[in-house]
Amino acid sequence: MRAKQFMALAVLLLTGLVQVHAAPDADHIYTNAKIYTLDPNRPWAEAIAVRDGRIVAVGDTREVLAGRGADTRVEDLGGAMVLPGLIDAHVHPLKGGIKTLYECNFPFSATPKDVASTVAACVRDNPDAVWIRGGQWDSAFFDRFDVPSPKQLLDEVSGDKAVVLSDDSGHNAWLNSKALSLMGITADTPNPADGTIVRLDGGSEPNGLLLEGPAQAVEALLPEWTLPQLLEGARESVRIANSFGITAMKSAMAPESVLKAFNTLDSRGELKAHIALSILTPYGSRKSPLNYDDYSVLRDRYRSADVDTRFIKIFMDGVPTPSRTAAMLAPYTAESPGAERTRGPMHLSSEQLASDLIAFDKRGFTVKIHTAGDRSVRVALDAIEAARKANGNSGLRHELAHAGFIDPDDIARFAELGAVADLSPFLWHPSPIIDSVISAVGPRGEHYFPIKTLLEAKAPVLAGSDWPAAVETIDPWLGIEAMVTRHHPRNAAAGELWPEQAITLEQAIAIFTVDNARALRLEEEAGSLEAGKSADFVVLSENLFDIAPESISDVRVLRTVFKGQSVYLREAGGR
Repeated sequence: MRAKQFMALAVLLLTGLVQVHAAPDADHIYTNAKIYTLDPNRPWAEAIAVRDGRIVAVGDTREVLAGRGADTRVEDLGGAMVLPGLIDAHVHPLKGGIKTLYECNFPFSATPKDVASTVAACVRDNPDAVWIRGGQWDSAFFDRFDVPSPKQLLDEVSGDKAVVLSDDSGHNAWLNSKALSLMGITADTPNPADGTIVRLDGGSEPNGLLLEGPAQAVEALLPEWTLPQLLEGARESVRIANSFGITAMKSAMAPESVLKAFNTLDSRGELKAHIALSILTPYGSRKSPLNYDDYSVLRDRYRSADVDTRFIKIFMDGVPTPSRTAAMLAPYTAESPGAERTRGPMHLSSEQLASDLIAFDKRGFTVKIHTAGDRSVRVALDAIEAARKANGNSGLRHELAHAGFIDPDDIARFAELGAVADLSPFLWHPSPIIDSVISAVGPRGEHYFPIKTLLEAKAPVLAGSDWPAAVETIDPWLGIEAMVTRHHPRNAAAGELWPEQAITLEQAIAIFTVDNARALRLEEEAGSLEAGKSADFVVLSENLFDIAPESISDVRVLRTVFKGQSVYLREAGGR
């Protein structure tokens, strides 16, 4: 039998019906590198080979060079460290790009005088604008500075323009009188169920500050960005991300304009990162179910090769800053002596959230739920449990965003339910925003983001910058350093935040690569450097394992490669 098979094969070979091909040559081979692969079967390597945008070999130099052909470009990296492309799993990229290019910006550290002078300059430079929008003022701004009438401060420099400035959380806004007028907000306007119109002391007159729902309502009045502006904002956001070694991002909330912008870039072949988009559901209080099939239509319309739209965003609460809008199990500190102590509102009832989770889980969506307070965390976990009971275990890893406060009784439930703790390591150190959290939450506010405890409990986790909310830069190296040290990477504030929860460098890198890849449903494509995966990697100026943890944020990205193409090269003297 074997002889007959051999003769048949010989005949086929001779007649040309079967062709035997050698492995294709690599387009590009990088050698002399310290490659931290995140592949548990081979954690370190010396060389990597790429063909047609994919990794074809990772290993020692000799074995990788075996794939060298006549046209292969071989490049010596001079001993540089190489990591998989980093992934930001909670960010607002288009908003960050638009803000960078078109808005009226000032740093979180701005004083009232700084804000006034910046707004005055923006008014002068935009004579035809009706609205001036920008930010961001920090959460403790009006605690740190005595501003009797916030709207008047803006009125004095805004001329005939309507001004709206966002805070560092993205949940609250500061308006001048014209903007309030255009919104129809007067002394007779009652507070809505999902937020607060802050009043001047001792009266009913709005002072210019809007918290939660009313602040979000401003967006509906603002002129829409044009498609060319949206496309330029999307390009800019990816350009900035690439400069920090990021090759994939998940937009934490994506209205249709965001879906369209990234889909258009991808269809034109201009997208230089993997993008996941969490389709936005209505913000604020809601007592009725959604038309869930509408979201399936949006998913299918805008999904493309590098744009994944199988994600949904739901808001359950606000933020645990002086606005006191995150839903907590225990009361906040009193806003003033004798004031009622609130626990913060929830946007949806537990029953409504469970209904939403069941419906979206059944339709194949991964749901990111904004849960900044421990009460919202508990209700969200209950909703995920309800989805598991109703649908069985779909394998979808639903996410609890900003889950910095978690009751100890709920820690184990993350692993049990396959629920992902969506964490913000860029905030894991003393800073004005943390000071504002502690002032509102009380002493337990210092126990923020229990990452080590979650990892020890085998809980799935992800990390993201939340840029441009909460932080001024998408720079992931700041977040990685804060994970390891729990202190301010730029030494702008003294001390540490809950140092007992510091994790190792290995764990931090894994979160920003392997774990975040899973959060984007990219685990077969990215997150580690293995043959068959997309050739996404970053070349660094120093080996992270050879430097002090306090120097991680000083490391420079020399090159970022996406699908085998260099999408960022550091210029001499640049970042």
